[in-house]
Order: sequence, then structure tokens, then C-alpha cells
Amino acid sequence: MAKRDYYEVLGVQKNASKDEIKKAYRKLAVQYHPDRNPGDKAAEEKFKEATEAYEILCDDQKKAAYDQFGFAGVEGMAGQHDFRNFQGFEDIFGGGDFSSIFENLFGGAFGFGGGHGRSQRGGASLRYDIEISFKDAIYGAKVEIQYTRNERCQTCNGSGAASGSGRKTCATCHGTGEVRHSQGFFSLASTCPACRGEGSTIEKPCPECHGVGLQKKRQKLAITIPPGIESGARLSLRGQGDAGPNGAPSGDLIVFVHVRSHEFFERQDGNLYCAVPASIPQAALGAEIVVATLDGKKIKLKIPAGTQNGKLLRVRGEGVPLGRGKGDLYIKIMVKIPEKLSRRGRELLEEFSKTEGENSEPSFIPLSELARD
Repeated sequence: MAKRDYYEVLGVQKNASKDEIKKAYRKLAVQYHPDRNPGDKAAEEKFKEATEAYEILCDDQKKAAYDQFGFAGVEGMAGQHDFRNFQGFEDIFGGGDFSSIFENLFGGAFGFGGGHGRSQRGGASLRYDIEISFKDAIYGAKVEIQYTRNERCQTCNGSGAASGSGRKTCATCHGTGEVRHSQGFFSLASTCPACRGEGSTIEKPCPECHGVGLQKKRQKLAITIPPGIESGARLSLRGQGDAGPNGAPSGDLIVFVHVRSHEFFERQDGNLYCAVPASIPQAALGAEIVVATLDGKKIKLKIPAGTQNGKLLRVRGEGVPLGRGKGDLYIKIMVKIPEKLSRRGRELLEEFSKTEGENSEPSFIPLSELARD
């Protein structure tokens, strides 16, 4: 089944504000959440569809990419969320104690409160900024990067406990992972401060990681820069971020790409542009010159007779790789006027001027003629 437009999914206009988008998603999340519709696959799919739409439209950069390029512009940006661990909920439903909010909404159906039934949050996602050459951005490349991330402690295998010891039930929350405070008719739950919501504590901390279960490690990683990437694009490398606590999944590594400018070439969408000088005789009489492309290939370029300064000549298929094909290369002819002339050169130009009937009197060209050029 074809994907529906994200604005259609949430039932909002394209110019909707963030508050309107959030309100629309909140309504759908409450209506279709799987814990409120157990066993209803259709409701679960609607919930996932709405969650994906919200994730794109609530992010300014993702929304801009979607508005300009549609689904192709945000391909791979929408994460596959476990609906029980979608961290955007806390912001959508106004903050505060998250488990209490959902207990009121869904009658306690969620597993946020009960220790072992609670989903474990994964590791943090990391950001890495990389600067690449203009040529690598056009044709793609493989680049090795180095960064620091949290990895599972090898001594305790990420458990945080010293050899021969283990974990014991938290004496503060008695294994539930939360503590409750009664205020009149209401019972408010919050994460247990002693075990940080895990429901258990370490008897004897690992001497290597001091009970954290994680260690900072320097990591080398080879990444592939796809052809045609633009400055500001992001590459999401799943599972290459910080390791999660107690064996939870690792976060992602988000690589932000910055492209250096080129001395001679510029890019506009799928096309490349450069400027090439030509002499007055070459422009007037026509000529065949040799031009180097961005990848160093030598091509012959025919300058037609009577070429004017600033004329664009197109070379097909020498631009940016675009899926199955490539864009074009546009070469701007810059007619070079000599700053100094030899005596013989001046005589020839003066003779040419007389031959062609030119004079020193100023002449006026209608604006319509200039616009036509």
C-alpha cells in the first residue's frame, strides 16, 4: 500500500503550526495506541503511521526536506519506534510524570510503572560533523572517522557488578522501579532515586567501570559518502552511538556532512558550472578548446563563431550523479580582453574597426534587445 501524505495522516494543513501538529498527533495517539486497542492490527498500523508523520513534521529540518522533496527527501530519517519507548510522548503530553499521565489516559494498561514490565531506554545517539571535498560530495567516497562512545564494560560484560556478585532488589521501591506519593485523591508516581527505575541495585560495583557497566572507548569507523550528497545532509548509522545500560540497544551515530567549496566548480541541483576564458579571436571566429571536467577527464569543447561573453555551453552527462543518470556540465565562456596591446595588435584592431564600419560615437541598444540576450 502506498504511503499517505504526512499532512493527510495527521489531518493538518501544510502551513500548520507546531502546536497544531502536536495537538493532531496527540489525538490520534490516544485513539489508536495498541494498549488501548489490544489485538487490533489496523489500529496499531494507524498509530505507527501517525507517529512517523509526527516525527518528520515536528522537526524543522526534516519537515523542510519533506516539503521540498516528498518521501525521497526524508528516506531513512523516520525511525522505527517501539511505541512503548517513543520518547516524544513526554513532550507531546505536556511533560510532568509520564507514567501517571498515561495511567489516567489508559487505565494503567501501560507498563511504565512496574519494574520488569517497563521498557528499557537505549543508549544515546551521538553527533559527528565531517567536512568533505567538493569532488567527494559529487562522486561519493569512503571515509574513516574516529570518535569516542560508551561501550559495554568488558570486565563485567555491562552488568556493572563485580565478579562473583550480582544485583539485589531495591530496598526503596521493592523492585517496582518507582515510588508513589499520595496527594488527596491522586497517587503520583516518580522514578525511584535509589535504583534509577531499574528495580534493583548492585551488591558490589565493578572496579573497572564503578558500577556503570559502560566505558569510554575510541572508535574507528569507515563510512560511505553517497554520490551527489549536499552540504547539510545527515547520515544515520544505526547502533553506532552509545551502548545502552544493562544490555539495552545502542543509540545511533548521526553524521552531519559539510562540503568544502571548489576553486573552479559550483553546483546547482544536479548540474555543475564552471567558467573558461576565451580570446577575442576564439570567440569571434570560433574554436575548439580542451576543458578538464571535475573528475580530471579531458573533453573537447567547440566554441561557436560569434560567441558572446557569458555564453553558457552545455556538456551533457558530466554533472552530478542522479540515480540512474547524471546532470549536465555548463561552461561559461568569459571573453578575455587584453589589458595591453602591442603596436601591431592595436593596428589590426583599428583596421578591423574601420573594416566593420565601427566608430567612436556612443550607440544605444533598446532594453528589450538586452533582455533578449
